[in-house]
Amino acid sequence: MFWPALDRFLARIRPRREPLSLLLDGFVVWLAWHATYLFRLGFERWFSARPDYDGAVVAALVLLYMAVLALLRVPKAVWRFSGFSELQRLAAACLVAGLIGATAVLMLQLSKVPRSVLALHPLLVLLGMTLMRVLYRMVYEQMLARLRAQDGSLRRALVLGAGDAGRLLLAGIQHRGWWVAGFLDDDEAKQGQRLAGVPVLGKLADAARLAQELDVSHLIVALPSAKGPQRRQALAHAAAAHRVVLTVPSSEELRSGRRPEQVRDVQPEDLLGREPVQLDEAGINEALGGKVVLITGAGGSIGSELCRQVARFGPARLVLLELSEFALYQVEQELSESFPHLPLSRRIGDVKDLEGLRSSFASERPQVVFHAAAYKHVPLMEEPANQWACVRNNTLGTYHAALAAAEVGVERFVLISTDKAVNPTNVMGASKRAAELVVSSLAREHSGTRFMAVRFGNVLGSSGSVIPKFKEQIAKGGPVTVTHPDIIRYFMTIPEAARLVLQAAAIGESGQVLVLDMGEPVKIVELARSLIQLSGHSEDEIRIAFSGLRPGEKLYEELLADADSTVPSKAAGLRVALLRDRELRASDLVQALSPRDLAGEARSVVPWLSQWLGAEYQTPSPSKSIHP
Repeated sequence: MFWPALDRFLARIRPRREPLSLLLDGFVVWLAWHATYLFRLGFERWFSARPDYDGAVVAALVLLYMAVLALLRVPKAVWRFSGFSELQRLAAACLVAGLIGATAVLMLQLSKVPRSVLALHPLLVLLGMTLMRVLYRMVYEQMLARLRAQDGSLRRALVLGAGDAGRLLLAGIQHRGWWVAGFLDDDEAKQGQRLAGVPVLGKLADAARLAQELDVSHLIVALPSAKGPQRRQALAHAAAAHRVVLTVPSSEELRSGRRPEQVRDVQPEDLLGREPVQLDEAGINEALGGKVVLITGAGGSIGSELCRQVARFGPARLVLLELSEFALYQVEQELSESFPHLPLSRRIGDVKDLEGLRSSFASERPQVVFHAAAYKHVPLMEEPANQWACVRNNTLGTYHAALAAAEVGVERFVLISTDKAVNPTNVMGASKRAAELVVSSLAREHSGTRFMAVRFGNVLGSSGSVIPKFKEQIAKGGPVTVTHPDIIRYFMTIPEAARLVLQAAAIGESGQVLVLDMGEPVKIVELARSLIQLSGHSEDEIRIAFSGLRPGEKLYEELLADADSTVPSKAAGLRVALLRDRELRASDLVQALSPRDLAGEARSVVPWLSQWLGAEYQTPSPSKSIHP
């Protein structure tokens, strides 16, 4: 334990490096004066032969040397990096101070001070200062060699949280290339205490100051059971230190078998700081357990997470319907490894192919269908060349999947919708609103199947979302691009969204649109700032650039139109939307989307959507770039 203790001691005194360096150099000047007398007069006379004013002379010399050293900025040098340039400054300081001191002694006619002492003293001072720095560097490098992990890394951490998780973290990461400089905790009773010899140095708000003083490379948040706001505040304190921020697994992850020492990067759910969704496990198990469940778009971000969540409830068979061969292969491989006893059926299929869907549904006989296949990237779908493809996939594809489900007597059909379907200003949102109307129409026409839609906002970490994009931009050194300084969005994590979709499937009634509780909206620019800080950088190093709203993009997303409202459902986190009643035959709506030659018809998409959605579809005016 000697080397870790030495490391913590050096880290503690590092903020006072300059005055300590000056004092130590002054001590060397004093010591060298006595050593020079010893060398010149021998042990018998080195003290007795000195004049009465010798004490005043050596005190003056110590002050003189310290003044010259300070003037030449020698104390600002870092001893562990001492090299030839440092030796040059020391030599210059000793030469200047030696000459001034010798001249002063001679001018004051202090003849009892031996001339040889005046000549040798600067040389011994230089030798002593150099030797002191060399010894420090040798000891420091030896300490680093003892503390480094086998891969040669050395990570010095400050841990936020001195509870059980912090104690287990310390026991698990020591001797693995991690050295904990100290703990921080807001509990007054823990201040000044020690955990396995490591002190509690202050409160969470002291993170930025102590990270600088202790020269730590990482901050680790060890508060797995903290409530959302408390955890978010701890992350904010850690981010303010401009060091890499890690966290121990959440309480849910710990219950699933992960250990506190398995630290990880900060994830989107940590930034949201919301409480985990509490599910009606019994109700979901009744709806899915022992059933054949089919998921369209099974290889996508939402679809693949739905597969993972559904697999937990023991369906009789899970049918994966996906257009992308590679995406289907990936999700099938993951599920086969995680749930080896779960029967899987893998089908390449396109929701625009009604006969293909009918064949798949008739063969698999699903009892529950989650329809997650959709195009969702707003700017891409706003391009004229892609607009019909978006409407055909999102609206016609929903009709096909829902119709095939009704024809084979599926018990529950759940459409994954979006907040962009509310007062849509883009083709993607309008196509999803039309899909909601399709499902509502089929619910009236086919009473044997419960048709419902689940509407939620942006999903952090999904393909095309801002988190992966921001992380990639930060890794490249920036800039991080945000469309507008005032843009806000509702966010939830992929697992949270998938769990609430399952809950909606268990409690939803036919024809309902269920709205997920998205919490408070998040300002995108603040999300970008948090990610920059949590990666150990500042905005001076990685700047934020505003690029202007993209075509079809809103400043503020909504979960309900102005004339709509919600009522509580039986499950926390879910509300039932009371939408304006729209009498609409799905077959009439999709008739215009039947297969045909779409060349040259891109311009007809917006009028077609306006015809069916009316005033709900609001075509935005062109956006301008933002230059703050």
